[in-house]
Amino acid sequence: MEKENLERTLAEHPFFKGLDARYISLLAGCASNVVFKAGEFVFREGEQADTFYIIRHGKVALEWFVPQKGAIAVQTFQEGSVMGWSWLVPPHQWRGDTRAYDLTRAIALDGKCLRDKCEADHDFGYEIMRRIATLVAETLHATRLQLMDIYGNDQQK
Repeated sequence: MEKENLERTLAEHPFFKGLDARYISLLAGCASNVVFKAGEFVFREGEQADTFYIIRHGKVALEWFVPQKGAIAVQTFQEGSVMGWSWLVPPHQWRGDTRAYDLTRAIALDGKCLRDKCEADHDFGYEIMRRIATLVAETLHATRLQLMDIYGNDQQK
């Protein structure tokens, strides 16, 4: 996808709604298209986190390993979802595994590239941080729901 198409796609995405056109251009300069096969890990817990993703097609699950239960899907991402915030928060390591459930196409945004641009332009950095804070809140909410389900099911046994 050419930069112009990436810019248009990013500008039209709800996550970036209202973002100034010059910031969309900065984002597009850090963006590329990626494809993940069904069953392929997008990232693994503990690995260096240098990317976040806009899911264009397919389905991906964030999984956390729970002793005596195995991998538990905490949150799923599908078309339109934005996934990954660890690229912005030191020590820049993934805090879970993500696996593609089926063929998944996404836009990958290079976290180091974006961190550098955020540092150079603090207004841009604020806009990105504000949006990423929303992702963190969504992950916490999804985790809360998952924990209620896990502990609720255990008490019914």
